[in-house]
Amino acid sequence: MNKSNTELASAGRRNFLKLAGSGGFTAAMVAGAAGLLWSDEAVAQTAAEERERERSADHIMTLATAYVLGASRSYPIMQLDLKENIQNMTNGKVYVRLAPGGQLGAGGALAQAVQGGTIQGAQHSLANFAPFAPVVDLINLPYFCGSNQRFTNLTSSDAWKAEVDPKIAASGFKALFYIVIDPRVVAVRQGGNAIITPADMSGVKFRVPGSAMLQQYYRMVGANPTPVAWGETPSAIRQGVADALDPSVGALHVFGFGEILSHVTFTQAVPDSQVYSINLEWFESLPADVQEGIEFAGEITQAQNLAKVPAARGYAMSQLVANGVEFHALSGDQLAEWQSVGGYQNSDWDGFKMDLAGSMETFARLEEAAGTMGRYYVHDA
Repeated sequence: MNKSNTELASAGRRNFLKLAGSGGFTAAMVAGAAGLLWSDEAVAQTAAEERERERSADHIMTLATAYVLGASRSYPIMQLDLKENIQNMTNGKVYVRLAPGGQLGAGGALAQAVQGGTIQGAQHSLANFAPFAPVVDLINLPYFCGSNQRFTNLTSSDAWKAEVDPKIAASGFKALFYIVIDPRVVAVRQGGNAIITPADMSGVKFRVPGSAMLQQYYRMVGANPTPVAWGETPSAIRQGVADALDPSVGALHVFGFGEILSHVTFTQAVPDSQVYSINLEWFESLPADVQEGIEFAGEITQAQNLAKVPAARGYAMSQLVANGVEFHALSGDQLAEWQSVGGYQNSDWDGFKMDLAGSMETFARLEEAAGTMGRYYVHDA
């Protein structure tokens, strides 16, 4: 006889609380992600497997993120995959305790926790990495690496490894791998008109974070930049304090903006980019074979992330469309107009290039890397 949905949900809650209450939070998350919480037998097996993995491991790695496990369906952060890959590629010598959903913080707080050694690894944006290695803020130069392919070319290049990774290491981090989500978009609140050209931005109160570069870009393309803290952004959009905002499509869905938006335009100016960082001192204390296993796990998870991007975007778009959101892809000529007005080739950006890269010669090397196809392919919207 089939169990009802109510019975299954009740069993799932009971088993989750049982596991979490007995110290098996990671096991509870793993079982939940696999859809096994309804089965007492499957939950018991998962819990036993996780206990054995942790007991047998030589090293424990706490890995924290701001996202719930299910977020990868529309925002491919791949945290469960990274846990599995690290454990497998180190032959069980490392056990990964997941701390998803912001339970240990988010953004800059996670970067600080990794730097201080409170936790061994975390996911956070490159913008939150910039205070520790300012050169990474170059990714916010409009149209420098806004497309997924240019971003992947750049962060996988020898030039990036030579110019950026040493500065990251000097601050106590190892960048395990860079995560592609999708470019930021122009998303308009309900009641607003579609924004197709820079002229359409005239008078638009555009929500921006604290980034000086993003504020300058939106001024250049005709908007009125309106700084709003992320936590206050939904209410600001609802109340008309801001007319538009610019996360990726996946982020718009994950954070529940679908019901308050009308139009989304793919302008491809700046990436919504993330990174998994590791405490460098902890990493270098590990045996060489374990270090190699973690690095290989990063490569594998990066490949999984890149393959997941179009499917995650498709799911997020389908959910937003169901809420009445209209999407607009731009032609090559239309994209060129945005780049002409606000792109990094304009002299307005030379000060940022010098300050962040250190010299125009270094910036030129990174620019060449962004435009040179590397070993990885990734789909662009």
